[in-house]
Amino acid sequence: MVVRVKLRVKCLRSGREILTSALVNSGYEADLIELGTAGGPVRNYLIPRIAEVYVEAGDRRVGPVISDIVISHFEYEVLISDKLGGELGIVILDLRGKWRFKDEDKVRETVSPQYWY
Repeated sequence: MVVRVKLRVKCLRSGREILTSALVNSGYEADLIELGTAGGPVRNYLIPRIAEVYVEAGDRRVGPVISDIVISHFEYEVLISDKLGGELGIVILDLRGKWRFKDEDKVRETVSPQYWY
């Protein structure tokens, strides 16, 4: 199991938003358009500073954080990079699906995946 959180993503240009699950992925670094992955470097579309991102955790909403959006040809899930996860205050407690916000002691559970085909 992995850690997924419920994420609200709002486009700053159009005002449209989605609510989706997002995989918290500490191995994904998002500073470059050519991204390093476990399978080697890949090239993706990068739209800088285009979205407000919030974590929706039932009893709490954390955000907004202004974020880039990277569009991948290969990934079917929304991924949260190490940088965005840190800015949202996400702390992974157990890779079997336990996490919390950095300013709390409450242990939270992973959410179900949502795939974008």
